[in-house]
Amino acid sequence: MRPALGGARQSRGMGAGLAFPASLVVIVVIMVPLLMLARYSFNHFDPAEMMQQAFTGENYVRFFADPYYRGVFMTTIGVAALCTVLALVLGFPVAYFLAKTTSRYKSLFIILLVFPLLVGNVVRAAGWMVILGNAGVVNTVLKGLGLVTESVQLMYTPAAVVIGTTAVVMPYLILTLQSVLEGIDFSVEEAARNLGADFFTTFRRVVLPIAAPGVAAGTMLVFILCMNAYATPVLLGGTGLTMMAPALYDQITRASNWPFGSAMALILVCATLVMAVLSNWLIHRRYVRTMSS
Repeated sequence: MRPALGGARQSRGMGAGLAFPASLVVIVVIMVPLLMLARYSFNHFDPAEMMQQAFTGENYVRFFADPYYRGVFMTTIGVAALCTVLALVLGFPVAYFLAKTTSRYKSLFIILLVFPLLVGNVVRAAGWMVILGNAGVVNTVLKGLGLVTESVQLMYTPAAVVIGTTAVVMPYLILTLQSVLEGIDFSVEEAARNLGADFFTTFRRVVLPIAAPGVAAGTMLVFILCMNAYATPVLLGGTGLTMMAPALYDQITRASNWPFGSAMALILVCATLVMAVLSNWLIHRRYVRTMSS
């Protein structure tokens, strides 16, 4: 017993030693700026001195008392939730196909999926501007088919932001789901089909519950990315839609209001974490309930 306990302690000590450098990097790179923002958020803004040392909650009161910023906050949550759902609905079939396919072109499909991740969000947003602009591809096709006589306003609308953001985050969701689906024993799916279940029943009652952990991880990642999106809402939304990241950036860079901008940043971080953890908990709860029934 003693050698076994000694080996377990040595293994835990080695694991802690290996994890320490990464933990230190996380603390320095992420936690220290967050703590600084938290402290700044309680300071007082003065147009002459920019920021005065204080400990007041006026910035948080201003945010939740102002209908404009409440609207920006709710718009951000709505757009992020909609983009997450669209990415899941559109991306799950692709991940399912990649997990089951035995084609020799599977590696090519994955490369094509990963390739957009090598391009910056600004470049991808610029591509959508070419597609959705007044003289873009969509309007050119609509005019060529005689469906419209004047250009349809697609740019600087909420729809453009949703389309662009969904396209940005979908590869992340597909890759996450694919790695989980490849670990599923698809013989259980064949067994369900042999017992008389159709494709949709098998997918809903067998595949989807087993893939729930991957769905939870993928949707949480995508939701966090959508909540903190900046380039796509600015370039595709313009003044037609304002989200939290551009709004707090304007407070810090244009208005030089670091206390209020820091409060907005903390609200965005906390809201993102709470909603992501809550959705993850609900999916896992449904997963445990389904697997135990």
